[in-house]
Amino acid sequence: MLCLLTALGSYGDVYPMVGLGEALRRRGHEVRLIANPHFESVVNGAGLQLVPVSSAEEYDEFTACRELWSPKEGLRLIFKRGAMAVLEELYEKLGQLHCPGETVIAAHGLDLASRVFAETHDAPVAAAVFAPMAIWSNQSPPRLPSGVAWPGAPRWLHRLQFTAAEHLILRRLAVDELEAFRSQQGLAPLRGGYWDWYYGVAPPLGLFPDWFVSPDGRTPADWPPGSATTGFPFGDALSDPALSPELLRFLDAGEPPIVFTPGSAMRFGERFFAAAVGACQRLNRRGVLLTKYSEHLPNDLPDTILAPGFTPLARLLERTAAFVHHGGIGSSARGLAAGVPQLIQPMAFDQYDNAWRLRRLGVAEELPPKRFTARRVAEKLDRLLSDPEVSRACARWAGRVDREAALEAACEHLESRLVGGSD
Repeated sequence: MLCLLTALGSYGDVYPMVGLGEALRRRGHEVRLIANPHFESVVNGAGLQLVPVSSAEEYDEFTACRELWSPKEGLRLIFKRGAMAVLEELYEKLGQLHCPGETVIAAHGLDLASRVFAETHDAPVAAAVFAPMAIWSNQSPPRLPSGVAWPGAPRWLHRLQFTAAEHLILRRLAVDELEAFRSQQGLAPLRGGYWDWYYGVAPPLGLFPDWFVSPDGRTPADWPPGSATTGFPFGDALSDPALSPELLRFLDAGEPPIVFTPGSAMRFGERFFAAAVGACQRLNRRGVLLTKYSEHLPNDLPDTILAPGFTPLARLLERTAAFVHHGGIGSSARGLAAGVPQLIQPMAFDQYDNAWRLRRLGVAEELPPKRFTARRVAEKLDRLLSDPEVSRACARWAGRVDREAALEAACEHLESRLVGGSD
């Protein structure tokens, strides 16, 4: 079986596909991972073959946009530059790689090309969904970054919000251009709504556990037909180097530190890191600041704070006291696996919904960017670190994280998609 996996985002989007691809390769399948060449070392380091789409320069330019982290403007940029800009190129790559009757595609959320390809080539495609927010439910609606309906709001308000977003926002951001591209491929206009088409041609494969959807393990009955959940398919320890000697010495020299990161693609974390340093000093705790972009770090860090550069979370979090981050699904999952308390500063996309779900599990607190100050961060961390209920919840859910079972379930689902065809 030839497995084509697409990953069109940042490290949090690429790593799960790397883990899935490595598991598929172990089962004897041929794997191609389609992603930005910025991630070539990550993909090749896991023994997989990269099929490049777009350019590393485009990725760097894209992540340098401050508007990307705005709840409203970020969505527009994601669709424009993350989905529509690669639509034609990705569709052509799929045509070059696809072997009829032998190929299954796992499509990233921004990958509209694979969904069109499913229509034109009758190819089996599964939607690789990294976080529950991407699957709409009227029974269990997600928490949106700039929505008017909160998780416990009446269902009619959620339905109204969803309908308005689809017709007023999605139409402008994607649907009109998508329809033009589909027409070029000889396809008739969409009959139903965008989401009916989106998951109708590619049923969702949730790369997260059912208990992250709901603590009782029940997934909403109104999810699209063919929906499945597996677990977190971590791939961030497959190709990353070991912890640096400098970081190992720091970890060995004292009590477990608090780890802070605003996300792998964030370049505007000045306030975040300033608050991190201040909170550690208030708590008399050591800290580790993680970022690829040192220009937004404070000058003259104290000896109790280390900034070791981009570092694999898998090896670091098991030696830390708490984890403060943006709420991306990859970081959230790693925090759960490590069994450490988490403090979330959500900014956009799925981060607000992930933060809500972590809070519901009893392992996290949340602070919005405007309230993310040294004093408030210290207060939240002090409660998280001193509350025995939080400690017990962290241990409980860490015990439920099973990477190998998640990978096996995901592989079996994709294998069944090929056997069952695109129906």
